[in-house]
Amino acid sequence: MAIIKCPECGRQISDKASVCPNCGVEISGKIIKCPFCGEVYFKNEGTCPHCHKSASTPDDYEAMQNRNAKTFSATSEGTVNAVNYMASKHDKTLNEPVSDTSANDEAEQKSNGRNKTVLMFSIIIALLVTGTCLYVYENAKNDNEKEEYEYAMSSTDQEILQAYLNNFKDAPQAHKDSITAHLQILIRQDQDWTNAVVSGSKTALEEYIDLHPNSSHMREALEKIDSIDWEQCLKTNTAEAYQTYIDTHSNGMHYEEAVIALEKIKSDEVSSDERLVISNIFHNFFVSINSKDENGLTANIGEYVYFLGKQNATRNDIVSFLHKLYKDDVESMEWSIPGSYDIQKKEIGDEQYEYDVTFMAEQKVMKIDGTESTNNFRITSKVDPDGKITEMSMARIVE
Repeated sequence: MAIIKCPECGRQISDKASVCPNCGVEISGKIIKCPFCGEVYFKNEGTCPHCHKSASTPDDYEAMQNRNAKTFSATSEGTVNAVNYMASKHDKTLNEPVSDTSANDEAEQKSNGRNKTVLMFSIIIALLVTGTCLYVYENAKNDNEKEEYEYAMSSTDQEILQAYLNNFKDAPQAHKDSITAHLQILIRQDQDWTNAVVSGSKTALEEYIDLHPNSSHMREALEKIDSIDWEQCLKTNTAEAYQTYIDTHSNGMHYEEAVIALEKIKSDEVSSDERLVISNIFHNFFVSINSKDENGLTANIGEYVYFLGKQNATRNDIVSFLHKLYKDDVESMEWSIPGSYDIQKKEIGDEQYEYDVTFMAEQKVMKIDGTESTNNFRITSKVDPDGKITEMSMARIVE
């Protein structure tokens, strides 16, 4: 396994990766390394985009490697042949006839000297070639290990870290210890993540984030927490719940929905000003009954109203109701509203609201003979956007 640059995005990746973890392009089996300039590119490009030479298949690459090997072999053979040539030349000298014994002795001495020189020269060349090859090999091996180490330490893929440990058993112990510790952290993160997801608990997910702030599951954990809080909002469906979601999840998936829902709830809530207007309407209605004020009684009544069971009652019908209350034996009466109003607000148009109002009313009747009676009524009514009563029902409460 080697570290290469992704031909698509340029990020450093393993040449064994199935796809690039950054851009998702396929890697394994889809790329080739140019034997001329070393550039990595896709097989289907045909020629190297850097040097524009063609070596687009593994067979081409192998052929180039064979040519390089032959070139190296030829160079080595040339050196050996040069040595052999010198030796053969010496052999020819030895084989030439000599005229006397002294000449032969002198020639033998010279031959022995040449042989030693050639032998030493051959040994030196062999040592130099071997040393150079070992130096180049060790440097390449160390550089590859360093690149793989740096890549593995920056990765969150357990397979990449395990591959380093399998492929570089002779790596520095400090490197192996660091990779092992990194791998154990990732394994623990995955186990903690599995436990948090299985629990389905917001608390468990928050604890996971606290323990692993740099986890690759961070975004997914935040999205799950966001979903849990939103489900709770929908279940509660209160202004407080939606406001809490908005404050906590300013970039949440349901932020816009929460804002709309909060505005809807607030628009349905009855403001203190609206409560004051409605309470004044009914206060004036019953005060007008007490004072037998016909104009005051009908001031806040719609033109046609559903009144005490009568559909499309007119203002005259309301005045007739007033007179029926004051029978011949009634000297006076006093209506009061001892409790609070229950007001429900409903939008019936663009910023036009209708109000359903329920409250308790108490009637005290003083008769001419000095006797007094008290009656309690449950009033249900409806007020239109113009502040006019459009419906009213009164149910006497019998104790």
